[in-house]
Amino acid sequence: MRDIALVAFAQTGHRRTSEELSEVEMLMPVLHDVLGQTGLKTADIGFTCSGSSDYLAGRAFSFTLALDGVGAWPPISESHVEMDGAWALYEAWTKLLTGDADTALVYSYGKSSPGSVRDVLTRQLDPYYVAPLWPDSVALAALQAQALVDAGETDEPALAAVGARSRADADSNPHAQLRGSVAQGDYVVRPLRTGDCPPIGDGAAAVILAAGERARELCGRPAWIRGIDHRIEAHSLGVRDLTDSPSARLAAEKAGAFERPVDTAELHAPFSSQEVVLRKALRLGDEVRVNPSGGALAANPIMAAGLIRIGEAAARIHRGESDRALAHATSGPCLQQNLVAVLEGDPR
Repeated sequence: MRDIALVAFAQTGHRRTSEELSEVEMLMPVLHDVLGQTGLKTADIGFTCSGSSDYLAGRAFSFTLALDGVGAWPPISESHVEMDGAWALYEAWTKLLTGDADTALVYSYGKSSPGSVRDVLTRQLDPYYVAPLWPDSVALAALQAQALVDAGETDEPALAAVGARSRADADSNPHAQLRGSVAQGDYVVRPLRTGDCPPIGDGAAAVILAAGERARELCGRPAWIRGIDHRIEAHSLGVRDLTDSPSARLAAEKAGAFERPVDTAELHAPFSSQEVVLRKALRLGDEVRVNPSGGALAANPIMAAGLIRIGEAAARIHRGESDRALAHATSGPCLQQNLVAVLEGDPR
């Protein structure tokens, strides 16, 4: 297999709303930034892949408009996934493994501010038995949190501590939407309070992948993808144990996460209770630095937050702050779909 690495990462400053900007206008600075870090031009990119959701945009084939930010002329090799950008990265990684390209640009974006994201996300649910009941994303996360409390896995003060730690860590992240001391607030859906839930906001991110020696030419310390895998739980919530995540555990095992310890983990846990589930499933002890960027509790642009977790983990390797990192992305209710990547830097 070819050695493939993340060599550059860029993201927007995440905000509650960017109504004055189109998706293209939001993306353009990010794309210029990530290309500028490597000195590459669009014509130098062998493959381009994006992740977004037409449901959020409110129109079909919205991703074709976003291509204006990349420039599709002269013709480019391009693909799109209706998923978080982490899954677009997986497709690009697969493309580079085939040898059909040596570099890839991956980007994703989401604007949650125009509508009610809690209602939009109900479209992910089983259309016959669950969706007609209209349980929104927070209500379903609260079911998972209550199951954890009932099982003795956590309690409300412990959940509050997760949110407080995440937003304190986000103090050093200039892109975060929420930073510092954030009040735990009132109940949204018991046992989840405002501080246990992610902010609603708009944002975009992009990464560049490169293979072999090309990666070392473009980056002083590439973040090598040593393993990556994604798995899915049963669609029916009623047949799942919401206090555990077998799919995240299996993805981590297949990605090689359990072969040697990691020093950093960027977890896509939009709700504080989901970090509890993921820490257990991914076997992360107290010695592992979890979400030093603040994670999804500090900024959660839907369709980009998972890619950002991979980018943040890679950026720490680029800066020499990590040697072996785990990055996780999720999609769907109660951690239904999970992707795990293991990244390593060259020995120092």
